[in-house]
Amino acid sequence: MNWTRLLLLSCRLSGMWVTASAQNDSTLVQLSGLVLDGTTSQLTPVPYTSVYVKGSNRGTYSDFKGFFSLVIRKNETVVFSAIGYKTIEFKMPPQYRDDHYSIVQLMTQDTINLPETVVFPWPSRENFRLEFLAMDVTPELQRRAAENLANEALARAKESVTYDGNENADYYLRKQSSNYYYYGQQPPMNIFNPIAWKKFFDSWKNGDYKKKKTPGS
Repeated sequence: MNWTRLLLLSCRLSGMWVTASAQNDSTLVQLSGLVLDGTTSQLTPVPYTSVYVKGSNRGTYSDFKGFFSLVIRKNETVVFSAIGYKTIEFKMPPQYRDDHYSIVQLMTQDTINLPETVVFPWPSRENFRLEFLAMDVTPELQRRAAENLANEALARAKESVTYDGNENADYYLRKQSSNYYYYGQQPPMNIFNPIAWKKFFDSWKNGDYKKKKTPGS
């Protein structure tokens, strides 16, 4: 029983010593701040940005509003990395005396230009030449192609064909970008937009809202 108490007492004293040592360590700094998109004048948050100490396995990430907080040592370099943005490094000043440091890190959007890629349905130019010479270009096929490319056929295909993965992802990203644009404020209502009213009256005069007759009716 005495050995158990002695062991618990020694562990408690060790924990108190480690905590006191950490509090007395003048090289530690609580780094906190916001990660914002500095490409435009809106300064919107950049959520889920990786914030880590260079050359170590210590780090964190910003929340949905771009806020982050991380304990670092003076003279260490902090790396900010996010998809679609240039990686930025921030070095903590070694002569800084306080134990708290706040920054606003601006991120710049990064554009990557990929080389042009041309996809051919044939493995070589010789195969393309043979297939092109053997192509059937009878008037019947030309009539079918004209019918398939008619405006009415394209309109029906547009209403019946569902979105693919790329279109759904593009729609989701555009909606998310719109939410970020009006973050922290009430989105405008088109009922008070004179341009929207003008478009409505123009469409009304052009008969866009009239019930259109379907073929064969």
